[in-house]
Amino acid sequence: MLFVIWVLFDIRILEFAIRIMIIKKITKKSIEEAVAVLRRGGAIVYPTDTLYGLGADIFNKKAVEKVYKIKGRNFKKPLLISVGSKKDISRWAYLTETARRVAEHFLPGAITLVLKKRKIVPEWVSGGRKKVGIRMPDDKTALTLARLLKRPLTSTSANISGKITPDTAAGVYKIFKKRKFKPDLILDGGKLKGKRPSTIIDFTGKKIKVLRAGESLKKIKDFFNI
Repeated sequence: MLFVIWVLFDIRILEFAIRIMIIKKITKKSIEEAVAVLRRGGAIVYPTDTLYGLGADIFNKKAVEKVYKIKGRNFKKPLLISVGSKKDISRWAYLTETARRVAEHFLPGAITLVLKKRKIVPEWVSGGRKKVGIRMPDDKTALTLARLLKRPLTSTSANISGKITPDTAAGVYKIFKKRKFKPDLILDGGKLKGKRPSTIIDFTGKKIKVLRAGESLKKIKDFFNI
């Protein structure tokens, strides 16, 4: 009995001793290192044009589950995905004509398009829904990650679910460092300018619907005269 207790205690020590790698200077080599972590089923924190994102390969179920555990997020809630180019959007979802116009006008940018997903997009990332939210951030690091990975990565705020997202890598590290589940690597993009997450717009109905008011909302309203 004492042996079993000691083993369990020792495992807990190891879990909390696992360190998060922080890369202070983002270069081509460091982005490639982050992509290698994603390919191994790891989770990374990366800068975007709004807030820091928590990324994993959307086709790796265990990696996506890790993202949920890191955030303490309900598995029934969907995660947004991030792509590296406009043409990638139609690979993973069905673009309506209106959504296509918005993509051409605003992307890359702080807008999420909610579209009917293609079957190839796993339901463990869409929360079992037939829709998926797609981001194409106006950030070189975020775009390069998706392009090198050659598939989307998750694009959810790097925070504890329901809490504020820090605008610095150091702040993100602080909230995750003592948690049981942690990201494997943080790409430090400095203090980010975005104060709010992206604006989320649903294009799957007869009329477009703003699901979340965020960055670029005014530009969207002006575009549609609403």
